[in-house]
Amino acid sequence: MGRTLDTRAHVTRLLQRTGFGAGPDAVDAAEKWGFEATLERVLGAGHDAGAEATPAPEPGPLPPRNSKRKEKEKKAAGSPEPAPRASDTAKEPKNDPVRKKYREELRRQRAEATHWWLERMVAAERPWTEKRTLLWHNHWATSIQKVKSGAAMLQQNETLRRLGGGDFRTLARAMVVDPALMVWLDADGSTAKAPNENLGRELMELFVLGVGNYTETDVRQAAAALTGWTLDRHSTPWKARFRPGRHDQGRQTVVGETADFSARTLIDHLVSLPDSHAHVAGRMWGALVSNENKPSKTALARITEAYGASRDTTAMFRAMFTDDAFADPANVLVKQPVEYVVGSLRALGVRPSKLPDKAREQLLTRTLAGLGQVPFAPESVGGWPAGAAWLTTSAAQVRIGFAQGLVKHADLGDVEDAPAKERPDLLARVLGVGAWGDATRGVLNAAARDPHKVTALALTAPEHLVLS
Repeated sequence: MGRTLDTRAHVTRLLQRTGFGAGPDAVDAAEKWGFEATLERVLGAGHDAGAEATPAPEPGPLPPRNSKRKEKEKKAAGSPEPAPRASDTAKEPKNDPVRKKYREELRRQRAEATHWWLERMVAAERPWTEKRTLLWHNHWATSIQKVKSGAAMLQQNETLRRLGGGDFRTLARAMVVDPALMVWLDADGSTAKAPNENLGRELMELFVLGVGNYTETDVRQAAAALTGWTLDRHSTPWKARFRPGRHDQGRQTVVGETADFSARTLIDHLVSLPDSHAHVAGRMWGALVSNENKPSKTALARITEAYGASRDTTAMFRAMFTDDAFADPANVLVKQPVEYVVGSLRALGVRPSKLPDKAREQLLTRTLAGLGQVPFAPESVGGWPAGAAWLTTSAAQVRIGFAQGLVKHADLGDVEDAPAKERPDLLARVLGVGAWGDATRGVLNAAARDPHKVTALALTAPEHLVLS
């Protein structure tokens, strides 16, 4: 290995990658504690007044989708509601007031959930829990655009938060019968006579094993093992129910193991495989250490050994953060849009809940939509892209608009009070930037007389767009 980060840069990187930025006070304290002590504080459990002050909303059930379904639901009260179909609404007139009310409430629930989670990310005093939840949301990518239930998405979000630092098997067991994921991957209503392969395929390809570690026969056999599960949509949030009569009874062979699998025992088998350990570690490495440089064989062996037979995800994360590659200056990550927006809000002390409704919609929802990453709405089951995919010309324009809007709502007293020549260095500390490059410094120096302009430029500088 070549160069390595000094202590301050090392703890700054740790705080940035386990949270949403690295403010000057936090970096100063971490530098005094040292890297190891800071890491234990980050990963350890502890009271978080900020997070606790932002409890999740309770959106409640959605109204009927349209007039025809309303009548059907009255007649079928107490029976499971089937998954939404395009034909259910396509036959209704566009001006159907029942359908309009349903869509308005769904939009409201989606906005409420998104704004709440962003508020919690900004408010958290121990942000690793929220950052980790965001990582798992990307891993088990599920979108409200198909699920169409704020309550189901919030239920999944809490599952990821509650179980995301423990045994991966426990998390995977919960997720394979998670109502939102079941709808997202068409597992609701999969029966022995008509098994749906979507969940079984993505379970192995994306969530647990990785490409190349299973066959098409394994997919079909896993689909059979997952049959029999339905959703009770009359409860809020929805509940998964197992109906034995719809399950494919008998033995299946999945990735070298033959048994009468249930959803739980299928998970137990898959997560025990060495390929599963390497896959989970590899995906998290790409998000926390380097998206371009895969872990060396030695590093991967060390990380999977820490993960171990108990599938301890916190031990896995600790092994990544203490790997030599984590201290390599070359392993820079591009901030994902949520990291960029939340980090900027935290740095300037702007709380989403304090913004006027119109400004909140513009600065949060429209910015993240324009950048391509809205919480609860990944574009595909594969999650969001990573790396330089975020650094497009159109994204640059969106960030400029965001920065210019944000400074209008931020308290820039410290910037205003500082002499113009000191403002670029002050902003570097505030934003957790180690140092401005020559080109950026020249631009900031030229704008330093205007506190709002120099701050907005700093927010769009290349050095602020990366997790150094």
